[in-house]
Amino acid sequence: MKLRLPALFPLLGSAALVALLARGVLQHDAQAEAPSPLIGRPAPAPMLDTLDGAARPLQGEVWVLNVFASWCGPCGAEMPVLGQLAQQGGVRIVGLDYRDTPELGQAFLKRHGNPYAFTWRDPEGRGSLAWGITGVPETFVIDRQGIVRLRHTGPVTADDLKQRLLPLIEKLQHA
Repeated sequence: MKLRLPALFPLLGSAALVALLARGVLQHDAQAEAPSPLIGRPAPAPMLDTLDGAARPLQGEVWVLNVFASWCGPCGAEMPVLGQLAQQGGVRIVGLDYRDTPELGQAFLKRHGNPYAFTWRDPEGRGSLAWGITGVPETFVIDRQGIVRLRHTGPVTADDLKQRLLPLIEKLQHA
């Protein structure tokens, strides 16, 4: 049988689509720890107001920054996992409410639970620029010297917590 070139187009198109989908699935883990110019550098010191009280100094301790927004569905989905981190990790989690009003941020935390020691407000997104935020949610782990050690893009899952965040936090706490 003789195959004609136009008959191969659907087959080639399907193969290309499968290859693109497979590439996206395989790159998911690579995106979770996105490259950041902040890794190995001092964490930015945002000069932001807080949503829920006074910010406390973070020098000399390992801490986690989680960037969220009330309009972000995946942010709500990761709140139970961040609550586990706050309980199990022995670490303070600081929230950064990205492009929200105080009312919406507070309502979000009331609805989903509040794992944060305190929350910075960033209604215009200016403070987030120093962190290189590309979207929400994003999570950073900062060591005792104030150096950024990890950037995680996307929602933190139970697997991320168990396999990446808790081991790193434990290592940094004992360093």
